[in-house]
Amino acid sequence: MAHENTALLIIDFMNPLDFEGGAELAPAAVHAARHTALLRRRLDLHGVPAIYANDNFGHWDSDFAAVVRTCRERGGAAAEMALLLEPRRCDRSVLKPRHSAFFGTPLEFLLDEMRIANLVLVGISADSCVMFTAHDAYLRKYRMWVPRDCVAAMRPEYTQASLAHMARVLRADTRPADAPMLPWLGSSSDQEQAAR
Repeated sequence: MAHENTALLIIDFMNPLDFEGGAELAPAAVHAARHTALLRRRLDLHGVPAIYANDNFGHWDSDFAAVVRTCRERGGAAAEMALLLEPRRCDRSVLKPRHSAFFGTPLEFLLDEMRIANLVLVGISADSCVMFTAHDAYLRKYRMWVPRDCVAAMRPEYTQASLAHMARVLRADTRPADAPMLPWLGSSSDQEQAAR
């Protein structure tokens, strides 16, 4: 897996967490966001682009910038995740109406245009939107890395069961974000070592 055809797909970290179970999910979600922020910097060194796939939370007249702004203004865990993973000008985004980042979005066309064949999936919730997206990615023959410390669900056992399923059924790599060798990217470069 060469870095030229790999993308980081950031799923639903821009999230007000105002649903049932959101407070229960918050600590694990922030923990995963912290690891994802470190991973994003690591992947930046390899030229891996970031794409945000985020719920529109039923607001059909919204855009991604508005979702990010709402999370920042909300405070608490929602704001912390928005600050940790604040989108940059070079990043791309799609808003999704349902669980999978592929369903009802232009994501597949975007990935084709970018000549992406391999995805690094991170986000919340591991047993819902990440899982649905991973299934759709597998059906489309993308290879996947789902770093186990960059995803979260309401309970640790839900996260572990989801990761085990994705590894077994979807053939996803689930090594953590700080694994000595980035899957499919080869060994750490001198530039990456110097940045640590």
